[in-house]
Amino acid sequence: MFTHLHLHTEYSLLDGACRIEPLVLRAKELGMTSLAITDHGNMYGAVAFYKTCKKHGIKPIIGCEVYVAPRTRFDREKVLDKDYNHLILLCENETGYKNLIKLVSFSYTEGYYYKPRVDHDILEKYHEGLICLSACLAGEIPQALLERDYEKAKNTALRYRDVFGKDNYFLELQDHGIKEQKIVAEGIKRLYAETGIPVVVTNDTHYIYKEDSKIQQVLICIATNHVLGEDTGLEFHSQEFYLKSEEEMKHLFPELPEAVENTARIAKRCNFDFEFGKTKLPYFEIEEKISHFDYFRRLCYEGLQKRYADPPKEYTDRLEYELDTVNKMGYTDYYLIVADFVSFAKREGIPVGPGRGSGAGSLAAYCMGITDLDPMKYNLIFERFLNPERVSMPDFDIDFCYERRQEVIDYVTRKYGADHVAQIVTFGTLQTKAAIRDVGRVMGMSYAAVDTVAKLVPNEFKITVEDAVSKSAKLRELMAQDPRVDELIETARKVEGMPRNTSTHAAGVVITHDPVSSYVPLATNDGLVVTQYIMTELEELGLLKMDFLGLRTLTVIDDASKAVGIDINEISLEDPKVYKLFSRGQTEGIFQFESSGMKQMLMNLKPTKLEHLIAANSLYRPGPAKQIDLFVENSHHPEKVRYALPQLKPILEDTFGCIVYQEQVMQILRSLAGYSYGRADVVRRAMSKKKKDVMEAERKNFLAGCAENQIDTEIANSIFDQISEFAKYAFNKSHAACYSLVAYRTAYLKCYYPAQFMAALLTSVLDSSNKVARYIAESKRLGLRLAVPDVNSSMKGFSANGKVINYGLLGIKNLGTDFIDDIINERKNGKYKTFFDFCSRLQTSHFNRRAVESLIRSGALDSLGANRRQMLQALPVVAANLEEQRRKTMYGQVGFFELGNSGDSFGIDFELPDVEEFPKSELLKMEKEMTGLYLSGHPLDKYEDLINQLGYARTGDILDAGSSSFSKYKDKSSVSLCGIITHITVKQTRNGQNMAFVTVEDMFGSVEVIVFPKILQSVSDLLVVSGVITVQGTLSVEEEKEPKILANSITGAPGPNAAAGNPVSETGQENREPVSHKKGKHRGLFLRFDSEKDERIKKAKIITSIFEGDFPLCFYYKDKKHYDLQKRADFTAPNPTMLEELCRLLGNENVVVMD
Repeated sequence: MFTHLHLHTEYSLLDGACRIEPLVLRAKELGMTSLAITDHGNMYGAVAFYKTCKKHGIKPIIGCEVYVAPRTRFDREKVLDKDYNHLILLCENETGYKNLIKLVSFSYTEGYYYKPRVDHDILEKYHEGLICLSACLAGEIPQALLERDYEKAKNTALRYRDVFGKDNYFLELQDHGIKEQKIVAEGIKRLYAETGIPVVVTNDTHYIYKEDSKIQQVLICIATNHVLGEDTGLEFHSQEFYLKSEEEMKHLFPELPEAVENTARIAKRCNFDFEFGKTKLPYFEIEEKISHFDYFRRLCYEGLQKRYADPPKEYTDRLEYELDTVNKMGYTDYYLIVADFVSFAKREGIPVGPGRGSGAGSLAAYCMGITDLDPMKYNLIFERFLNPERVSMPDFDIDFCYERRQEVIDYVTRKYGADHVAQIVTFGTLQTKAAIRDVGRVMGMSYAAVDTVAKLVPNEFKITVEDAVSKSAKLRELMAQDPRVDELIETARKVEGMPRNTSTHAAGVVITHDPVSSYVPLATNDGLVVTQYIMTELEELGLLKMDFLGLRTLTVIDDASKAVGIDINEISLEDPKVYKLFSRGQTEGIFQFESSGMKQMLMNLKPTKLEHLIAANSLYRPGPAKQIDLFVENSHHPEKVRYALPQLKPILEDTFGCIVYQEQVMQILRSLAGYSYGRADVVRRAMSKKKKDVMEAERKNFLAGCAENQIDTEIANSIFDQISEFAKYAFNKSHAACYSLVAYRTAYLKCYYPAQFMAALLTSVLDSSNKVARYIAESKRLGLRLAVPDVNSSMKGFSANGKVINYGLLGIKNLGTDFIDDIINERKNGKYKTFFDFCSRLQTSHFNRRAVESLIRSGALDSLGANRRQMLQALPVVAANLEEQRRKTMYGQVGFFELGNSGDSFGIDFELPDVEEFPKSELLKMEKEMTGLYLSGHPLDKYEDLINQLGYARTGDILDAGSSSFSKYKDKSSVSLCGIITHITVKQTRNGQNMAFVTVEDMFGSVEVIVFPKILQSVSDLLVVSGVITVQGTLSVEEEKEPKILANSITGAPGPNAAAGNPVSETGQENREPVSHKKGKHRGLFLRFDSEKDERIKKAKIITSIFEGDFPLCFYYKDKKHYDLQKRADFTAPNPTMLEELCRLLGNENVVVMD
């Protein structure tokens, strides 16, 4: 029976189009009983391949096509070492697997140069248990044969036979109709005849069906950034690299039937199985001579006493139950390991989160200090975390301060050994919209055409191309009209979900008993050593996986708490002032509660206790969003809540009759049908994964359990339907509770210590100018003032002083941390008095002219008695003279006490040049250049009231667009934005026309505005850096990109400087005539609308109401041809600003002034 021994899956990363499940099913359809995986240089897909083969009754053979270095794996000279050869290695047994993962690991950790490479040295060292094939045209022997060097080929073949053994080395024969293969095949046959080294026939399979050859080429073009038809250097020049049948393979070399038979012999010899489900925890050492469980038990009871002082029996019973479960399931050391590194973090003053995920439901974890949220008080369920019926390992995810998270990982690495700790690989995949965009580019379609198609895909979580086609009528219509679009969608359908690249899991770390490379293959990502198996596979193999997450908010809480001297763990969780902050929706900067949709929900809900925040946190997500209105309504009218059964009331009472949490699903199954919590969790998981067969089988069990409790079958069926539906979206209460506690703590600090909180928050987002701008605007709303940086008061980060927030020195460009430390340390000797005093006292190795210039431009030296122009002009002279003095002192040319005396009186006689300060606009521009922000003012300050009154969009809300279904703005929303231009890039379109990419900033951040050629021609005079403009446009939201505005019209700034009929922009350019002024019988401002239901009426009334007066206001409705004089109270006072806004809203032709 023929077996494919040389095969590339999708895990060859854009160089293999074999999806594992369809591949195995096709092999089974062809009557094959075994199959090998030999991806390029890696074993990323080994576990998934193994499990899929086993599921379908196919024998899996684990292997790899390794790259062999021309010299040693350590050599990296471009001319000599850039090329490499291929070699197929297959695992015969467990020894072979262990040796293969060693080889593959070394190829990354020691041999990576363009590709992960092994060399002959480690092949000889780790050959045992491996079967070797000579590989494709890129193998050493085929290359020698193509060079017409038969002796070299023969010697190489004999060397490999000696290394692997005469029964473990085979020569590969391949024929895809490529002429080079004909040459190689003749040489292989001669080698076989002369040396007796056996032959095998392989097909170097890269795709499943012959017609998939195009998909393979599409993937290669995606990887190499080419268009189909271009030379990528990786063309196959054949359509024969598919999964061929046994008959097709036999026909390739009919004269050598043994080449087929040998594949079956090899397959029979290869017998390696992964060991799943057996826990392999690292050893945790304790100093005392007691069992690990007794030690664990003692720590838990000590913690129980500390947490509760006099715990009720219910608590000790719960703890005993948890201890017994942990012991029976073999996870004692797991708790000890986690408690140890959490304890280390707390001892070192590293902020640790109160908990995360289902682990917060464990009372034992709370007693040991792993978590800090009382699971008993908030009715959290232990079995959601750990129960005897759970197959997978439990999972403690721990949040640490993002700045010091690495210290905890370093501690674990020191404790268990560097080779026992590794980070974990993840894969970037071709998601639905990305697949459409990538395939469209490869097909040579225009960006606009592909963008149109991609935006027809509904914005739903985990949507597929298949789903998109079934749900979007417009997409189906476009596919029917345009064959190119149809081809695009069909091709995208075949590549979506395939892995395209590797990256490192943001938080996952694996800790092992023996070196990691003795369990799994390793790779490297950006210098980090990572496992080649993903997180879930490591768990299935019984390895301990931990999530060390870096949470920025913990750092903010810690910094703010220290600044005001409070213990955040001791604050009341029932403070009405804090809940009022939530109820008013004033949650800018509050962890997980700051989006516009969440603010609206909070204002409707008006939470009064932590349980309300927990529910809000759980409901505010796409699935259960439909329940938000019901939840809010019931919260205000609990008398309206109805329960299908009285047993449901204690379970759903806290959530006003709504199923919100996963734990509630478990409680319902337990209360109504008598399930154990363990079994209830298993069923909940099946429901969440929509396993219909399992759910329908479970329905019978549920109905039977309900019948035993005398529950009507019809009601039981209805309840089962409800929980099946809600289980898809229900949220983990333990996780929501912990994160709601973190949110409450941030709100408490904002409520009582706003300056310190906002200072800490601003420091945490210094790397994001948009967030800094957003939080500065919020600080202003809170009555706080942002002071420009000052070398006499500023710290590294932002700091609070009364109602003033001092800008942090870290936010200034070109300042190294060492120089900042020098500035802060030196001022302990007294404040800096003058510019010269500052420079002379900081003549250290870190002092440099560029840094001082940045300080001057940012305004950080404004308090030293000189203006910025004076200091900038004096700096070259001061720096040169101080450097000269420093060198004289260093080389002993003048004594220290002689400085400033004995003929060198530069410091005493120095005077700043007598020059005037820069204009205010120039000072603001300097601040912007040095800090990314306007600090001592903002160009939009004089428009602020008008911007607010007219309801212009905020960039913060625009940038939130697309982040969730609750965003204020969505793709294709119409938006109006007033802002200042900070950057302009002009590019040419394909037909030679100019278009502009304009960065526009308001007080909340910046957004890119795209100005297409037709618009650009009419507004080019307005587009200058530092000019204030008003943009009306359409929002464009793309996945994984910041939203952009596609400009429909651009006018100058709203303001009193605009003359009637000739609004003038900040740049001094006149705009087009905005409104008609006519003499007439009837005096008044006439506005024309389509009908009385025209949505623009409300906005027009807001604009006219801002300018109160006695000028009549009259509306005209086109549908009825009817004039409607407004009430005298609505009369107005027309002025250029108002008229320009009305023209922008209604169009020039619809605004007329009769006077």
